[in-house]
Amino acid sequence: MGNISPDTLKSMVSQAIADAEVYVHCYSGDDHFEMKVIAASFAGKSRVNRHKMVYAALGEHMRAAIHALALKTLTPEEAET
Repeated sequence: MGNISPDTLKSMVSQAIADAEVYVHCYSGDDHFEMKVIAASFAGKSRVNRHKMVYAALGEHMRAAIHALALKTLTPEEAET
């Protein structure tokens, strides 16, 4: 797997987490990303479990096309504060 675009990452997470708002920014080359995911389905889940949901959506890209991922996962209520 080669390079991947922020739009592709956004689409992958949006498809896997249906209620998600996804924001992706690429920095420092084409394999370092910052991602913020806001989803009501994160309610009641730990940060680790929220991140696992996103990692599952990204699949093999986490091992190949993505070198670094700064990830922030929030519920809509958390995002408002």
